[in-house]
Amino acid sequence: MSTTAERTPRLETKLPAVGTTIFTVMSALAAEKGAVNLGQGFPDFDCDPALVGAVTGAMTQGLNQYPPMTGVPALREAVAGKIEALYGRRYDAGSEITITAGATQAIITAILAVVRPGDEVIVLEPCYDSYVPNIELAGGTVVRVPLTPGTFRPDFDRIAAALSPRTRALLINTPHNPSATVWSREDMLKLQDLLAPTEVLLISDEVYEHMAFDGQPHQSAARFPGLASRAFIVSSFGKTYHVTGWKVGYVAAPAPLSAEFRKVHQFNVFTVNTPVQHGLASYMANPAPHLELPAFYQRKRDLFRQGLQATKFRLLPSEGTYFQCVDISGLAVPERTLPEADFCQWLTREIGVAAIPLSAFYGDGFDQRVVRFCFAKQDETLRTALDRLARL
Repeated sequence: MSTTAERTPRLETKLPAVGTTIFTVMSALAAEKGAVNLGQGFPDFDCDPALVGAVTGAMTQGLNQYPPMTGVPALREAVAGKIEALYGRRYDAGSEITITAGATQAIITAILAVVRPGDEVIVLEPCYDSYVPNIELAGGTVVRVPLTPGTFRPDFDRIAAALSPRTRALLINTPHNPSATVWSREDMLKLQDLLAPTEVLLISDEVYEHMAFDGQPHQSAARFPGLASRAFIVSSFGKTYHVTGWKVGYVAAPAPLSAEFRKVHQFNVFTVNTPVQHGLASYMANPAPHLELPAFYQRKRDLFRQGLQATKFRLLPSEGTYFQCVDISGLAVPERTLPEADFCQWLTREIGVAAIPLSAFYGDGFDQRVVRFCFAKQDETLRTALDRLARL
């Protein structure tokens, strides 16, 4: 009998700064305290039964084996058709559209495909929490450029100053999580001019593309030839069709970029759930669900904002996404002086509503006295949350 003691080999972490995400922490606390969870960004209502029926139909028809690595052809054609109809650029479904296991996988795959050790990648803070670890896993150097505090508009002078011969890529996100701002046509034209003389690639996170409000159109990078020709454009069926747990998205990119993307994709996830792809392809034959989404979420935004007017929160603009940011500094409670993260813990425990601190989206924890709510909820859920927040 061996007397060798069990011993797990010592491991030096590749992500020393990464722990459990704030979204997981706040959702767990909300569940523990019975709070209304307006923290993590997911709907608490069902998707269209017709979409479930389309996926179920694909399963019962026996469409349950591996699809092509790049995605079911009918779904790639549907995506290409949607992009052309909305943004005027035709992507070749065979060589320029890839179906992914959600947008998060799409982003890390794009980064792994093009970023090498020593390359610099610019991120605009506050930013979604997967960007920085993705860059670090690829061996790249993160270059953080803040969006303008207070307005969260892009500061092109600071972006220009951050560009260097080592810059490999720039990550942008519009409509923007967490600030709910939307880049304008003028913003995109400035970015196009800025990148024109460079070899910098663009990763354009557009998962909230169908949630731009008040009549302003989403300015996809696909609309701008000088951006589209250097861009990986990422979107999410989960966000658009209220099925975040299905984890299906896509990337549109010129054929040479898609070829490199697919080299990594095939060894990352290889391919994506077959019957869901077929169901989505069938469902997309009717464009109404995504065309009607801005009005659907704008009504929820307006309901939520109207209710917040009865509190001492100062509302920041919500131009897109399903998020609403508020300034907490004017609240009539002593806890308003707590750091944002501690305030959100207090709000969850004592008021019964979970939110996310904006500081969680900054590498240095920059605290602006701002927290983020998600209004992708049933009206009843929002009204319950508003009743509780009215105590403030």
